[in-house]
Amino acid sequence: MTAALGRIVIYTKKIDQMAEFYSRHFGFSVHRPDGDRLVELRPRDSGLTILLHPAAAPQAEGQSLIKLVFDIEDVGSFCARSRANGLTFGKIHQADGYVFANARDPSQNPIQISSRAFAQP
Repeated sequence: MTAALGRIVIYTKKIDQMAEFYSRHFGFSVHRPDGDRLVELRPRDSGLTILLHPAAAPQAEGQSLIKLVFDIEDVGSFCARSRANGLTFGKIHQADGYVFANARDPSQNPIQISSRAFAQP
């Protein structure tokens, strides 16, 4: 039996800002089930669901050992569109057959857009 990775939990003190950020810049739909303190961000097509979980008072935002990476075929165009919508990515880096750029979400978690998934082996 195998287990499929189905969702990522992000602990944050900025639930509304995070929901708006991932909805606006990455196309997630926001679901707030009645009586649930978690906010569910569902991808429009395929991909993992993000759950926004209220952070406890002593939890420091942005101190993570993970980075969310979004597969984007045309990184340069995505960066330009994002900048027009208020999200600025850093320098576009060239890697072995693909490019990527980094930014941070409102809770200072690292995010990346990358064309690696589209690179030819």
